[in-house]
Amino acid sequence: MRGLFADTTPLRNAHFRRLWTANMVTVVGAQLTVVAVPAQIYAETGSSAYVGLTGLFGLVPLVVFGLWGGALADVMDRRTLLIITTVGLIGTSAGFWVQAALGAGNVWLLLGLFAVQQAFFAVNQPTRSAILPKLLNDSELPAANSLNMTVLQAGAIAGPLVGGALIPVVGFSWLYLVDTITLFATLGAVVRLPKLPVEGASGTPGLRAVIDGLSYLRGHPVLMMSFVVDLIAMVFGMPRALFPEIAHLDFGGPSEGGLAFALLFAAIPLGAVLGGVFSGWVSRVERQGLAVIYSIVVWGLAIVGFGLAVSFADTTARTAMLALAVLMLVIAGAADMASAAFRMSMLQASASDAVRGRLQGVFIVVVAGGPRIADVAHGGAAAVVGTAAAAAGGGVLVVVLVIVAAFAVPGFIRYRLRPAPAGD
Repeated sequence: MRGLFADTTPLRNAHFRRLWTANMVTVVGAQLTVVAVPAQIYAETGSSAYVGLTGLFGLVPLVVFGLWGGALADVMDRRTLLIITTVGLIGTSAGFWVQAALGAGNVWLLLGLFAVQQAFFAVNQPTRSAILPKLLNDSELPAANSLNMTVLQAGAIAGPLVGGALIPVVGFSWLYLVDTITLFATLGAVVRLPKLPVEGASGTPGLRAVIDGLSYLRGHPVLMMSFVVDLIAMVFGMPRALFPEIAHLDFGGPSEGGLAFALLFAAIPLGAVLGGVFSGWVSRVERQGLAVIYSIVVWGLAIVGFGLAVSFADTTARTAMLALAVLMLVIAGAADMASAAFRMSMLQASASDAVRGRLQGVFIVVVAGGPRIADVAHGGAAAVVGTAAAAAGGGVLVVVLVIVAAFAVPGFIRYRLRPAPAGD
């Protein structure tokens, strides 16, 4: 049974334990803000178009500062950078609280604060990921990444549920205040880290450094493949843009949401959480590249199953097909958790410390950008062939393309975890 549940070995490290425990507190507060910002924008404007601008105001800083922040994390002491960005996140959350408490009612102020917050986040996350190999052995990285992602996905479920229920009761300002206060837990954990200078740091964190980081990938096809296969999985196999229409037309839910809508959106994060809880096996996997391929194939097949469940919803009991569709998405979420844990670990263990920040910045851009490209692709495909065919066809493409990519770079399949140093 101990081998079945999540491997908690990384928690023996005091620094990782403090960061992880603090993240359990702050992730709920962060998700409250994720819910509150679009809800407040809609409440003040009554326009979905303004709400849609959060995608633009969020994606651009994530891309720009994800890449630049990664370069910055390869030059300066990473503990110092984490302190600066955590203070910045606290400041932007406090800004959200102040504008809501004062009833400012300015949508551009909200969007501006959101963009600044995403910029700090885009620098903070690559830096947090880049420090793990300095705190843990390579063999502990898959378990550590699984633990981190389990907490994040649990917050993605709990935060919206709690936030949605509390907004009508306490208003927006209290949600922002909770986010602000909980971030101090992370600041306390970061301050207690040792100094984390970069080994082999050189140059300045400008455009040249970003280009050098991307050039590093060209000479390391295994690391490049970790990004390629994730883009394949997300661009062709993430049908979330279809959930509102599927919930309404195929499963008979109301146009403004409802139970089917909520279940479809919660299913993938739920699968990721369950995958994290029962992730004890990831620490025993040596052929991590092959494990990534298997995980993405399972993701693709699960999305095919989801599309088939949707296609039969009109001819079979809708409730049964909804349950099957949700089950397929849960399986997909568990497979995605495993894939992400292995890919992150490969990046952290295989890359030189001097470029880890930049590669984690690219990771953030891929993770943020892939699903947004998928939204456009699936929306366009569904308009031509329908939602069920778009989802199932995307899943088929994931399976085919990831197998082709694996054979194109056989070194990715052969990649093995390096053994831990003697005595560790």
